[in-house]
Amino acid sequence: MISAPTKSAPPAPTFRGRLDGFFEITKRGTTWGTEVRGGVLTFVTMAYIVILNPLILGGTPDVAGHSLDGGQLAAVTALSAGFMTVLFGLVARLPFAFAAGLGINSFLAVNVVQILTWQEAMGLVVINGLIIVLLAATGLRRLIFNAVPQQLKTAITVGIGLFIAFIGFVDSGFVRSTNMSSPPVQLGEAGSIATVPTLIFLLALVIMGVLMARKVKGALLIGIVAATVVAIIVEAIAPVGPSMGGKNAGGWNLTVPQLPSSLVSLPNLGLVGQVDLVGSFGRIGALAAIMLVFTLVFTNFFDAMGSMTGLARSADLAAPDGTFPRLQSALIVEGVGAVVGGGTSASSNTVFVESASGIGEGAKTGFASVITGVLFLLAMFFTPLTQVVPLEVAAAALVVVGALMVVQIRHIDFSEFSSVLPVFLTIIVMPLTYSIANGIGVGFISWVLIRSLGGKAREISPLLWIVAAGFLVYFARGPIEAVLPH
Repeated sequence: MISAPTKSAPPAPTFRGRLDGFFEITKRGTTWGTEVRGGVLTFVTMAYIVILNPLILGGTPDVAGHSLDGGQLAAVTALSAGFMTVLFGLVARLPFAFAAGLGINSFLAVNVVQILTWQEAMGLVVINGLIIVLLAATGLRRLIFNAVPQQLKTAITVGIGLFIAFIGFVDSGFVRSTNMSSPPVQLGEAGSIATVPTLIFLLALVIMGVLMARKVKGALLIGIVAATVVAIIVEAIAPVGPSMGGKNAGGWNLTVPQLPSSLVSLPNLGLVGQVDLVGSFGRIGALAAIMLVFTLVFTNFFDAMGSMTGLARSADLAAPDGTFPRLQSALIVEGVGAVVGGGTSASSNTVFVESASGIGEGAKTGFASVITGVLFLLAMFFTPLTQVVPLEVAAAALVVVGALMVVQIRHIDFSEFSSVLPVFLTIIVMPLTYSIANGIGVGFISWVLIRSLGGKAREISPLLWIVAAGFLVYFARGPIEAVLPH
């Protein structure tokens, strides 16, 4: 009797094969080389944040007169971006990179630390992140997102764009206060923009604008480097010095451009863990602190959801309803980004739309994110370079980023006035009051009032009524706190 031949066991998968299965390289129709190129390109496109974030956060003293150190900020900005991008690549396995969000860091620097210390402000960012993680894990995040009309979601993005751009114009000296009630602002100094720092701002803006128009990868980073080199040369030939709090109207606003003493240094991570989770509630009261957290949650919330949906579509990974692979994991990890960002004093870390550059190169998996994250971690050792860039150059990048956000206005339907006015108020109140919170609040309240009194109350989600009521309390918090027992 002849026995049948035994089948040999399939060969054990190799390490590379297991990695391929983990990241779904072959399944998603990409290659290792494509993912590496995409990851590198995303880093080059985003690397400006290591320079820009310290300039936004580092130049503003808090309510106690304390400022964050620029070198330490650069180190923790790179650390948090690197850690979160690697984590997202391994858990969500999508080609989305993380870094400090420009909307929230501006909000912290301009609004929050006027009434809180930096440690207390970062504590609120951590609380915001924990709430987002909870909302994502329970599925409430998607419910809340769906409750807000698409018109208002887009208006929030557009309003933040105008707000960021306005900050850039003010920081550069292109727009200055008149110190009068009317007009409150003016062009440059007495109508003149002929100061050296403001001219450098305009040069940086033109360089970035031209590079962006020509679709050059890393346009913002190239523009920052090029304009900074020019600023160093100009300052060496004809020094104008610092502005000294406005006493020298033609001086540099924050950082005088000079060559650093060294290019490489060990990262100073002294800001890691410098958070106060409860101090804000005692300093400004529970109601005001809760409303600040509420604002952070909404800002984080909508920016990230919109960015991830758009990026997933760009990578051909999204379903017709906008969902994409490992959506729940992505939403949870995005919330962790706020916790990590606050815990390192780098500000809330969120998904960056600049990830689209790597996706455009063909990246479709989390391996590209791992590459980007590792490069951010290496960038921690080159933080002395960040001390060279003048605020006027960084301001140009803010204007460009603002322009990129404002183009979303094309998705707003202006055919019905009951939605036009709330959308307009959301957009315009943010830059005019220098507050993202005010814009969101006015927009939500006006949407509920105008739409409901206009006969469309049934179209408004009960959750939006609750949110609008919360903002009413927020705007009336002064009188409310005055009558509450202390």
